[in-house]
Amino acid sequence: MLHKIILDCDPGADDALALYLALAHPELELLAVTTTFGGVTVAQATRNALLLCALAGRADLPVCSGVATPTRKATWWHDPAAFGADGLGDLPRRPTEAHGPDERSAARCIVELAQAHPGQLSLVCAGPLGNLAQALRLEPHLPELLAQVVVAGGSVAAPGDVSPVAEANFWHDPHAADLVLTAGFKLTMLGLDVTQTTLLPLALIEKLAAQRPHPATAALLHAVRHHAAYRARLEPGTAPACPAPGLLGLAWLLNPGLFQTVTGRVRVVPDGLAEGQSVMDRREHIPYPQGGWEAQIPQIQAALQVDTPACLALAESTLASNWLPR
Repeated sequence: MLHKIILDCDPGADDALALYLALAHPELELLAVTTTFGGVTVAQATRNALLLCALAGRADLPVCSGVATPTRKATWWHDPAAFGADGLGDLPRRPTEAHGPDERSAARCIVELAQAHPGQLSLVCAGPLGNLAQALRLEPHLPELLAQVVVAGGSVAAPGDVSPVAEANFWHDPHAADLVLTAGFKLTMLGLDVTQTTLLPLALIEKLAAQRPHPATAALLHAVRHHAAYRARLEPGTAPACPAPGLLGLAWLLNPGLFQTVTGRVRVVPDGLAEGQSVMDRREHIPYPQGGWEAQIPQIQAALQVDTPACLALAESTLASNWLPR
């Protein structure tokens, strides 16, 4: 089965992994990359996406720049030590960009491709959800046009990574996240419950770069090595590794049987001490006196467990294939 997809992301070493898996896997047809603010500014995310596509011989792929700020809250930036000032570990040599972004906004790109491929297009979101929220405002029928939406963000039971309860992508733009999760999309949430347990070992990327010497794999290794070293400093004694939430979103499309999910309504706390927390109601039979959990609010799927070895094997076999130009 061939999956037509858009990857909505903010590259980052983690999203570079997802982008290259999307380009490499024969069952994924990447139609566009849309960029958002997140770990880096949207301008830097767009530059990174253009560079990564060019290095992989895909300068033809549309890259559409998206939202630059959260829907309502103030913007907050990660420590640049996490991904480097450029998001890719401060690449020592960045080729001059031979092409620029598509003239369409990210939201317009999502709407136009969904209209061109009704019921066939899947959107994998690996960053804050402002682009999809904006696309929904442009086209209220978007939930019926998209085949499915896979969101790498939030959490059901796992502790947060920017606060005790909040995951970074939802925390960056909680209002957009709540809008998207309650809009009626066929939506699967891959939160910290699975993304924290599935890290790509640095050794795996080193092995791939040695097997497939290429400017694309060299850039990927540089970015992953930088972020893995940062994580190792935060968690001494752990093997250097890099999270890959967007890559898990692609694994869901390719083999949803690797995941165990639950279904329920999910809301995102907009502000206060629990800002960005995703809350799932798994007891829909209870008529809560607290508003916001009414029966008309759509349910979504959320992953609680994943077959980590199988996902890592999928990533390794795909990225080790002959997908790069000589």
